[in-house]
Amino acid sequence: MAQIIFKAIPYSKDDVTLALESGVDAVIVPAEDVKLVSGLARGNVLAAENVPCVALTRKEDEQTYLEHARAGMATLAPGWEIIPVENLLAQSDQVYAEVRTLQEAELAAGILERGVTGIVVLPEALGDLKAIVSSCKISLENECLVEGEITSVEQAGLGHRVCCDTIAMLHRGQGMLVGNSADFTFLVHAETEHNEYVAARPFRINAGAVHAYTRLPHDKTCYLEELKAGREVQIVDQDGKTMITTVGRIKLEVRPMLLIRARVRTPEGEKQGAVFLQNAETIRLTAPGGTPVSVVSLKPGDKILCRIDEAGRHFGMRIREEIAEV
Repeated sequence: MAQIIFKAIPYSKDDVTLALESGVDAVIVPAEDVKLVSGLARGNVLAAENVPCVALTRKEDEQTYLEHARAGMATLAPGWEIIPVENLLAQSDQVYAEVRTLQEAELAAGILERGVTGIVVLPEALGDLKAIVSSCKISLENECLVEGEITSVEQAGLGHRVCCDTIAMLHRGQGMLVGNSADFTFLVHAETEHNEYVAARPFRINAGAVHAYTRLPHDKTCYLEELKAGREVQIVDQDGKTMITTVGRIKLEVRPMLLIRARVRTPEGEKQGAVFLQNAETIRLTAPGGTPVSVVSLKPGDKILCRIDEAGRHFGMRIREEIAEV
């Protein structure tokens, strides 16, 4: 996920205000305006005089950029091409590319699959700024979801479950990937649906038992019990498209639970997984196509969306070792 920086040269208070409201990570302004802009909102304000801009017009310019990057921060002038940027990314994790359009921003975000460190948006792209933030900062790469089949649903007694209230309004088809093991997770649907007893809570995912894993941004996981206010979480929709939002509140309460088991058939054979979810009508998994399915109506043979992976995590990061979680 690239940082998004707005370069307000020439300086315009209106442009900077719009940039800050759009969710940029930092702004670059003339040195004489740094103090003024710092008072508009909490964030990183950089003096343009301290951020050299390097045009990649010949091979030697790559070395010039690297020297500036090692000394502090530098940006690549508009007109950069993919191959020189790839060369820089192979040698540095501090590559910032200036862009004039949404298309240039998306291109920079995808170079070598990981993208540049930061996308520096010029005033010409101000009209695209919110779209750039949405595409390159909030949105992430897709998760590969597959069709799973419910094999059993059984009552599991009382347990501590985690309700994850986010600071985003979620939509039908969206939720969090949760499971007993990191290599088999279920798309647990957000509480977007109304019923006659309970109002919708579209910011909420009633995610499951405290011990369960959930997928985080950047191919990481954590236990649901570890989620806290202010932590970033990954939201996934029925097509696997992901976005980042932030936890606003966690509700940890004792509730009756269900143990739900499912399987996925793959060319290599059958893979099985399980998840503990609260036994209540408002808790739902996600069927192919994005339809939320209440856990109280689940039965063997029902189809739901899952994600399968290789087992092996240490403090949420992928590792390679022989491991089995049952």
